[in-house]
Amino acid sequence: MEEVCEGKDFSFPSQEENIISFWSEIKAFETQLERTKDLPEYIFYDGPPFATGLPHYGHILAGTIKDIVTRYQTMTGHHVTRRFGWDCHGLPVENEIDKKLGIKRRDEVLKLGIDKYNEECRGIVTRYVEEWEKVVVRVGRWIDFKNDYKTMDLKFMESVWWVFGKLFEKGLVYQGFKVMPYSTGCKTVLSNFEVQQNYKDVPDPEIMVSFPIVDDLHNASFVAWTTTPWTLPSNLALCVNGNFDYIKVRNRYTGKVYIVAECRLSALPIEKPKSTASGSAGDSKTSNSKIKCGKAENLMDSYELLEKVKGNELVNKKYEPLFNYFSEFSDTAFRVVADDYVTDDSGTGIVHCAPAFGEEDYRVCIENKILSKENLIVAVDDDGCFIGKITDFSGRYVKDADKDIIEAVKAKGRLVKSGSFMHSYPFCWRSDTPLIYRAVPSWFIRVEELKEQLLENNKQTYWVPDYVKEKRFHNWLENARDWAVSRSRFWVTPLPVWISDDGEEVIVMDSIAKLEKLSGVKVFDLHRHNIDHITIPSSRGPEFGVLRRVEDVFDCWFESGSMPYAYIHYPFENVELFEKNFPGHFVAEGLDQTRGWFYTLMVLSTALFGKPAFRNLICNGLVLAEDGKKMSKSLKNYPSPMDVINDYGADALRLYLINSPVVRAETLRFKKSKTCSFLGTMLIGSLYRMQRGSRLKGLHHLLLLIQQLFKIHPMCLISGSTQLLRVLFILFVRK
Repeated sequence: MEEVCEGKDFSFPSQEENIISFWSEIKAFETQLERTKDLPEYIFYDGPPFATGLPHYGHILAGTIKDIVTRYQTMTGHHVTRRFGWDCHGLPVENEIDKKLGIKRRDEVLKLGIDKYNEECRGIVTRYVEEWEKVVVRVGRWIDFKNDYKTMDLKFMESVWWVFGKLFEKGLVYQGFKVMPYSTGCKTVLSNFEVQQNYKDVPDPEIMVSFPIVDDLHNASFVAWTTTPWTLPSNLALCVNGNFDYIKVRNRYTGKVYIVAECRLSALPIEKPKSTASGSAGDSKTSNSKIKCGKAENLMDSYELLEKVKGNELVNKKYEPLFNYFSEFSDTAFRVVADDYVTDDSGTGIVHCAPAFGEEDYRVCIENKILSKENLIVAVDDDGCFIGKITDFSGRYVKDADKDIIEAVKAKGRLVKSGSFMHSYPFCWRSDTPLIYRAVPSWFIRVEELKEQLLENNKQTYWVPDYVKEKRFHNWLENARDWAVSRSRFWVTPLPVWISDDGEEVIVMDSIAKLEKLSGVKVFDLHRHNIDHITIPSSRGPEFGVLRRVEDVFDCWFESGSMPYAYIHYPFENVELFEKNFPGHFVAEGLDQTRGWFYTLMVLSTALFGKPAFRNLICNGLVLAEDGKKMSKSLKNYPSPMDVINDYGADALRLYLINSPVVRAETLRFKKSKTCSFLGTMLIGSLYRMQRGSRLKGLHHLLLLIQQLFKIHPMCLISGSTQLLRVLFILFVRK
């Protein structure tokens, strides 16, 4: 290295660039890997970021933690392979292409052609690779970009097929019809852990609707409460709790008779006559009445008790449908059923059931034979619009139709109460559109069967901080549900399932060789447009036709959860390397991955091998803007990482991030000024005192001092952060 400058002309950023150039010149990282190749392996899994965006402070934070631990393990006598990975598939890429091509509906993709659409996707997934490498190298991280892995690579995708094939072989895969969170913006279902990523406090309508009872002596009506008016056209049943007490009451001023749970009578509106000019109370028309929420002390001023019954006594009572769109179900539908899922903490104690749009609604209606799985009609299409059967609202986006549906209910004289309320509601984490719940056919992994083993495997892992493991992650595993792993999209690894036309013959491909053998077709790529045309002759004979691949693709979380096997093309290659070193030794990502990557890693490794996927884990918190809000490009509420590095150097930034509570899963409000203070107080001041006042002659001397203090070979220096490297590992990571 050249002699460095001193005094006011000294620049940490420029000296760091000199060091990086020096490392590159002597091939420091490559030489380190070569010299340690015969040492025991330390397996590090690097979670693949999406390739469609640039690195931010969260990536730099996680990358710094990973760099510190893997460098330390090298210094303690291990060979640590560090390969960068790319998540190339899924909604982030498809969204970019949809915007580029102006695509808004699924049928527009089909019209364009899946081949053209997928190749457009392939064309953009590596556009930021150079920028990523520039930033990662500049912050001093040693990792292999040349030998990276990509989820779109043929070998990676083949291993994903193998994972699914093994799960199918173990009986852990099934096809079902289930009400799932659905993104109308991205036109696909979402996993339960994806739903948790984007809740917002938003106003929504809340209304009470009357359902007149057929042949009732008092012309009474059931009253149901809903916050999703758009589901009312699909109503097929009402559900009560069989153990609750229900009362029939008459409004003293309107004469209307309602049935609600006794404990929810206060939810009904109180209607009192408007005072006359003389101040006396008298009869008035309903339209002039004052309506407000009931209170215990004046409920019976408004209502007269007529009857009290148990919920079970209401079962099978018929009521008049609100709309006539599903009149073909009249023989079995539009009646009362009972189930314990009905609660007394909100509403009226009577739930309106639209089986295609509510998980419990669907279960209850199927169990009570309101309809069968085979004749379920989903009245909303993939774009979130009503189908032609809903004639009055056909083609309307469901959320936009709420107001008109409420007006239609009012026009029928069935609106008991209306208003709005603020609540926390899930939005799509990609399109930022409100989610709906919608019945869709899907392929599932039986996660619920693995629950006890998942909890036991979690105990075998070491987390920093431990409360994330013992509380947040434990609770998530304890409430784990079967995982819907299929999506109706295009640019992802296709499901390797071929089915005969009659559904009697199912073959799951667990390798390319198997597909080539059964089909007689040479396979060079596994994306939809290159395999959807491949058919397999039925083993039952020519008269049974051929087997065709199902249209579904994988949830991209299934791909990332398969990373420990797919990035080394296991079990087709590297069998000994994998089997001698599984579970992996170390992973590190942000707190949001407790319901994402950490979860899918644990589920798949438990299902495949009965083991956790990793032994040690560091979970960092979120880096927020200085104002405490999420960092946003549109708001421009944070400085560019490269601007900070160019001003103060990468070491100052790394030290600031690592020496904050964010390394223990807490949040950090990023302040550029703090980076500057760490540059002075930590990097210079502490070392200056160690030398008892001796003069530091530039960065070269600084690095030599660190080497002498810790007896570290120059090849292992961490660009000025070695002291913290050792301290952090002692504090946070066991051997």
